[in-house]
Order: sequence, then C-alpha cells, then structure tokens
Amino acid sequence: MSKSIVYSFSFLLLLVFSCKVESNLNQVSVNGRTILLNDSPYVIKGICYHPVPIGSDLRDFENLSEDLTLMKEAGINTIRVYEPIKEEAVLDQMAAEGFKVIIGFGYNQDGVYDILSGSYLEYVEKYKSHEAILMWELGNEYNYHPQWFSDDIANWYSILNTSAKLIQEADSTHPVTTAHGELPDALALSMCSTIDVWGMNVYRWDNPEKIFKEWAAISNKPMYLSEAGGDSFMTSTKNGYEVGVNERAQSDANSNILESVFNNSDICSGVAMFSFTDGWWKAGNNTTQDAGGIAPNSTGVPYDGTPNEEYWGIVDIDRNKKKTFDVISKKYKSITQE
Repeated sequence: MSKSIVYSFSFLLLLVFSCKVESNLNQVSVNGRTILLNDSPYVIKGICYHPVPIGSDLRDFENLSEDLTLMKEAGINTIRVYEPIKEEAVLDQMAAEGFKVIIGFGYNQDGVYDILSGSYLEYVEKYKSHEAILMWELGNEYNYHPQWFSDDIANWYSILNTSAKLIQEADSTHPVTTAHGELPDALALSMCSTIDVWGMNVYRWDNPEKIFKEWAAISNKPMYLSEAGGDSFMTSTKNGYEVGVNERAQSDANSNILESVFNNSDICSGVAMFSFTDGWWKAGNNTTQDAGGIAPNSTGVPYDGTPNEEYWGIVDIDRNKKKTFDVISKKYKSITQE
C-alpha cells in the first residue's frame, strides 16, 4: 500500500472519529435570541417536574418510568426540576428516553448542591458531560423574597451573577439561566450580565403576549417561560367557569398560553408548563387534596386569580390525564425543531 493511500486512509479514520466525538458532545450554546443544541435551534417544549407521593413532602422518582412515558405522549422534550437530581440512574433514564433537563439550584439547601455552600459546583463538575443536561438554573423567583438576602434583593443579584460566572468557568458546554419572577427590571439586568438565558415565571391570566415585546425592548438574550399555566380548581364561579374542580378552565387557559408562546418564537425559546402532576403536599394535609395555597405575585392565575397549589398538574396524583393533557400534546407535537 502506498504512503499516499495510508495517509488518506488515516485522515479518513480521523475525520470519522472526530465527527463521532463531535456528535456526542451535547453542546448547548446561545446565538442571539436562540438556544442551540449541537448548532441546531432548540425549542423548549417543557414541563416542571417535582413528583411527591401522597402522604409525603419529599420528591420521589418511584413513578419515573410511567411519568416519562406520559411525557413522551405529551410531546414534551424538556424537564425542569427545582433541585438537582442526585440519582445518576434517573438522569440516565431521562437521557435514554430523549429528554433534556434544566437543573435548578437553590440558594440554601442545607449544603446539598446549593449555592450558599458552593457545592452546586461539585454537581456541575460531576454532570457537565451528561447527555441529559440542557441548562443550569440558579434560583426560582428569588426576586420575590428579598427577606432571604438581608432585605436587599441586590445581594441576591450579586450572588446570582457570581455563581453564573463560576459555572461558566467550570462548564463551557451548557448555558446558565435563572427562573425570575416576571420580567427582570433594570437592576436585575444590570447586575446579572453573566446570565445566558433568562427564564421567567409568568402568570398573566391566559395571555402572556405582552411580555415578549417587553423583553425584546430591553434585551437581546434568549428567554423562555420557566413557569406558566393554570390550575384545575375554581375558587369561585367566574368568567363562565363553575366553582370547584374545573379541568375545562385549566385546559382553555393552557391552550391560549401555548398559542401565545409559540406565536412569538422569534423572541421566546419555549415554555416549561407548570406542572406535570398535582402536588398534595403544598396547601394542607398531604394525604388529601386541598384547595388554596400561597404563591407570590399570583393574582394573574386564570381564571379566578387564585393559586390552588395542589391542582396544577396536567395529570392527577394517580397519573390520570386531565383535559389539558391532550391540549398540550397537540400543541407540542405541532412544533418541530428547525
């Protein structure tokens, strides 16, 4: 065999190997307002996921296989969690089923992968090459809780900015986001320049339309709705929806919200609907499903202005589909990646 053939063959092998390595990098980046997965635009068709069994107040993945099957049926591609998933097997299963995960870090979680202790960076180092990871998310609506930061929200913004920078130094392959309560103000934007993607928990009745124009006027970065949706309980008869359990109200609200999100895909990178399953632990006795609950800045919850915290699932606690499940499935499956 001639030297030229050997060199050509070696080059070909190197090229094939390089392409294979590249395809497995799971590189997530941003370009303008767009989130990219391996250089292709990525649309978040997401769900907030914090499964807690009846009688407990702790997250438990005992129903993971069933839940992932239902999520696939609903056209979901992204799972947003409020605290790190410590069980690697759970991440493995999510990745194997084709899901990406937005990993949330809390500020003070008793030193377990939290921001206060700095142990969140240990988690980033451990899982930054995991196929499941889409983004790292710092905090959830902390701007509503200045009391956690010596009554000065600027303290949180300073911590947020520094924490994002440290993640970026440790991991250049995944963006850093935060779940901000509503539209960030000038202070948040000026103090948190390191944030790559802005998540926003938005409850503006059944129409978040205005927030996309408001965001476009103040930033060129990507954004997504880190929470949006309606619950399936009406505290009072209002707007044509009867008091009590009312899946039609939830279904109608979510249909309108999703329409608004994907009609503004030039600005918004998608949504994580709140939430996958009802949470009986949130508003009263955790062995029963109770109406009511407390959520900050939630008077925009459709259609009664009341956050019935235990009724927000697109499936109930036993994984029975609510009316909104089919609405979400139809919409998500109609949105294709470019």
